Amino acid sequence: MHDAIELEKRGIPTAVMITDAFEHEADVQREAFGASWLKPVIIEHPLSTLTDEQIASRASQSTADLTLVLTTDAV
Repeated sequence: MHDAIELEKRGIPTAVMITDAFEHEADVQREAFGASWLKPVIIEHPLSTLTDEQIASRASQSTADLTLVLTTDAV
């Protein structure tokens, strides 16, 4: 999250992808660093027990959200 905030402040489009289990923590960090404008792309938890193919499928399902985040001015 910290790196994404710094990159966005420098004008570099950045996307943060998290699982839904970490949504609260991401919100707390965004607020603590004054970056409520940085919206993470949220995918279903867990990932660690999935096959590579299942992870790729989840990532593919988030393509539209990732595209929106990367093509919309965050700062």
